[in-house]
Amino acid sequence: MILALEFVALFSTALFVGAALYINLVEHPARMECGTALAATEFGPSYRRATRMQASLAIVACLSAFSSWWMSRELAWLVGTILVGSVVPFTLIIMMPTNTRLIDPALNPGSETARQLLVRWARLHAVRTICSLTALLIFLVAAIAHLQP
Repeated sequence: MILALEFVALFSTALFVGAALYINLVEHPARMECGTALAATEFGPSYRRATRMQASLAIVACLSAFSSWWMSRELAWLVGTILVGSVVPFTLIIMMPTNTRLIDPALNPGSETARQLLVRWARLHAVRTICSLTALLIFLVAAIAHLQP
């Protein structure tokens, strides 16, 4: 049972990290290359779709990693749980004001304010990416340690 939980934690965290890295390294920079007005306009639909996927992955990763820790009492799984789980409150508390302003219909998409919000959003999203990537690395080390004789 514990191996299955570890696999689910690793897999869902890896999917989350892959999506987060793609957003930070590819999607958002390409969005910004198209100009502030288009970037701000495209942000809303992208944000709505990514939220469903990434929130689900973060919750599954957190629950399965926590269950792995609960069963094994290995500190690595608890530390990874905290890291991957932190993306949810970080998003809700720290990122949400920026997200809300970016999807506000009253925001002038071509304005300097919109550009500044998009730049801020990218930095905040990078924090989520780093936390989840660190969790993934911790999970990988813990899983590999189980395979060692």
